[in-house]
Amino acid sequence: MILLFRGRGISRGKATGQLLVSPAPISFLSGVDPDTGIIVEKGHPLDGESITGRVLAFSHGKGSTVGSYVLYALARNGKAPAAIINGRADPIIAVGAIMGKIPMVDEPEVGIIRLRNGAFATVDGSSGEIEYEGELLPEPGG
Repeated sequence: MILLFRGRGISRGKATGQLLVSPAPISFLSGVDPDTGIIVEKGHPLDGESITGRVLAFSHGKGSTVGSYVLYALARNGKAPAAIINGRADPIIAVGAIMGKIPMVDEPEVGIIRLRNGAFATVDGSSGEIEYEGELLPEPGG
Protein backbone atom coordinates (compact mmCIF):
# COMPACT_ATOMS: atom_id res chain seq x y z
CA MET A 1 0.00 0.00 0.00
CA ILE A 2 1.33 3.43 -0.93
CA LEU A 3 0.02 6.43 0.97
CA LEU A 4 0.65 10.06 0.14
CA PHE A 5 0.31 12.67 2.85
CA ARG A 6 1.37 16.24 3.34
CA GLY A 7 3.42 18.12 5.84
CA ARG A 8 5.26 21.39 5.87
CA GLY A 9 8.42 21.53 3.78
CA ILE A 10 11.40 22.69 5.86
CA SER A 11 14.55 21.77 3.90
CA ARG A 12 14.42 21.37 0.12
CA GLY A 13 15.26 18.22 -1.73
CA LYS A 14 13.85 14.75 -2.17
CA ALA A 15 15.10 11.43 -0.82
CA THR A 16 13.89 7.88 -0.26
CA GLY A 17 14.95 5.49 2.45
CA GLN A 18 13.93 2.99 5.05
CA LEU A 19 12.23 4.55 8.05
CA LEU A 20 13.84 4.69 11.47
CA VAL A 21 11.18 5.94 13.88
CA SER A 22 12.17 7.23 17.28
CA PRO A 23 9.66 7.23 20.14
CA ALA A 24 11.81 9.89 21.87
CA PRO A 25 13.38 13.23 20.88
CA ILE A 26 16.97 13.11 19.60
CA SER A 27 19.95 15.21 20.65
CA PHE A 28 22.55 15.38 17.92
CA LEU A 29 25.20 16.90 20.21
CA SER A 30 26.63 13.93 22.10
CA GLY A 31 23.62 11.82 21.11
CA VAL A 32 24.77 10.91 17.59
CA ASP A 33 28.36 10.15 16.57
CA PRO A 34 29.11 12.42 13.58
CA ASP A 35 31.80 10.05 12.29
CA THR A 36 29.65 6.90 12.24
CA GLY A 37 26.02 8.07 12.16
CA ILE A 38 25.27 5.83 15.18
CA ILE A 39 22.98 6.98 17.99
CA VAL A 40 25.16 6.83 21.11
CA GLU A 41 22.92 8.42 23.73
CA LYS A 42 22.77 5.94 26.61
CA GLY A 43 19.19 5.02 27.48
CA HIS A 44 17.77 6.32 24.19
CA PRO A 45 15.37 3.80 22.61
CA LEU A 46 17.50 3.82 19.42
CA ASP A 47 20.90 3.59 21.15
CA GLY A 48 23.22 1.71 18.79
CA GLU A 49 21.11 2.26 15.62
CA SER A 50 22.58 3.86 12.52
CA ILE A 51 20.75 6.83 11.00
CA THR A 52 22.90 6.79 7.84
CA GLY A 53 20.79 6.74 4.69
CA ARG A 54 17.56 6.24 6.65
CA VAL A 55 14.48 8.45 6.78
CA LEU A 56 14.68 9.52 10.41
CA ALA A 57 11.30 10.28 11.97
CA PHE A 58 11.10 11.76 15.47
CA SER A 59 8.94 14.25 17.34
CA HIS A 60 11.55 17.00 17.75
CA GLY A 61 15.16 17.65 18.65
CA LYS A 62 16.60 18.42 22.04
CA GLY A 63 19.83 19.85 23.35
CA SER A 64 22.37 22.43 22.33
CA THR A 65 22.38 24.56 19.21
CA VAL A 66 25.65 22.81 18.31
CA GLY A 67 23.37 19.96 17.18
CA SER A 68 22.89 21.88 13.91
CA TYR A 69 26.60 21.55 13.20
CA VAL A 70 26.55 17.85 14.06
CA LEU A 71 23.87 17.33 11.38
CA TYR A 72 26.06 19.29 8.97
CA ALA A 73 29.10 17.17 9.94
CA LEU A 74 27.08 13.98 9.39
CA ALA A 75 26.25 15.19 5.88
CA ARG A 76 29.90 16.06 5.13
CA ASN A 77 30.99 12.64 6.41
CA GLY A 78 28.39 10.78 4.31
CA LYS A 79 26.65 9.55 7.49
CA ALA A 80 23.53 11.75 7.51
CA PRO A 81 19.98 10.50 7.33
CA ALA A 82 18.53 10.48 3.80
CA ALA A 83 15.71 12.70 5.08
CA ILE A 84 14.05 13.85 8.30
CA ILE A 85 10.39 13.90 9.35
CA ASN A 86 9.60 15.81 12.55
CA GLY A 87 6.34 16.17 14.40
CA ARG A 88 7.26 19.79 15.00
CA ALA A 89 10.58 21.14 13.74
CA ASP A 90 12.71 23.13 16.12
CA PRO A 91 15.36 25.60 14.91
CA ILE A 92 18.29 23.30 15.80
CA ILE A 93 17.13 20.45 13.56
CA ALA A 94 15.79 22.73 10.80
CA VAL A 95 19.04 24.70 10.51
CA GLY A 96 21.13 21.50 10.55
CA ALA A 97 18.98 19.94 7.82
CA ILE A 98 19.24 23.06 5.66
CA MET A 99 23.02 23.34 6.15
CA GLY A 100 23.48 19.63 5.44
CA LYS A 101 21.07 19.66 2.47
CA ILE A 102 18.96 16.95 4.12
CA PRO A 103 15.33 17.00 2.90
CA MET A 104 13.02 17.69 5.82
CA VAL A 105 9.28 17.88 6.44
CA ASP A 106 7.39 18.52 9.66
CA GLU A 107 3.78 18.50 10.84
CA PRO A 108 2.77 15.46 8.76
CA GLU A 109 -0.94 14.71 8.42
CA VAL A 110 -0.25 11.24 9.78
CA GLY A 111 1.35 11.12 13.22
CA ILE A 112 4.92 9.86 13.38
CA ILE A 113 3.95 7.23 15.95
CA ARG A 114 1.85 5.55 13.25
CA LEU A 115 4.83 5.02 10.93
CA ARG A 116 6.50 1.60 10.92
CA ASN A 117 10.21 1.08 11.33
CA GLY A 118 11.58 -0.48 8.17
CA ALA A 119 8.86 0.82 5.84
CA PHE A 120 10.07 2.95 2.94
CA ALA A 121 9.28 6.62 2.62
CA THR A 122 10.08 9.35 0.13
CA VAL A 123 10.33 12.82 1.63
CA ASP A 124 10.00 15.88 -0.60
CA GLY A 125 11.12 18.87 1.44
CA SER A 126 10.25 21.25 -1.41
CA SER A 127 6.57 20.30 -1.66
CA GLY A 128 6.08 18.95 1.86
CA GLU A 129 4.86 15.59 0.51
CA ILE A 130 5.64 12.23 2.06
CA GLU A 131 5.08 9.02 0.11
CA TYR A 132 4.82 6.09 2.52
CA GLU A 133 4.99 2.45 1.42
CA GLY A 134 3.39 0.16 3.98
CA GLU A 135 0.69 -0.25 6.55
CA LEU A 136 0.21 2.37 9.25
CA LEU A 137 0.27 1.39 12.89
CA PRO A 138 -3.07 1.79 14.70
CA GLU A 139 -3.93 5.04 16.45
CA PRO A 140 -2.60 5.01 20.01
CA GLY A 141 -5.30 4.01 22.48
CA GLY A 142 -7.53 2.89 19.64
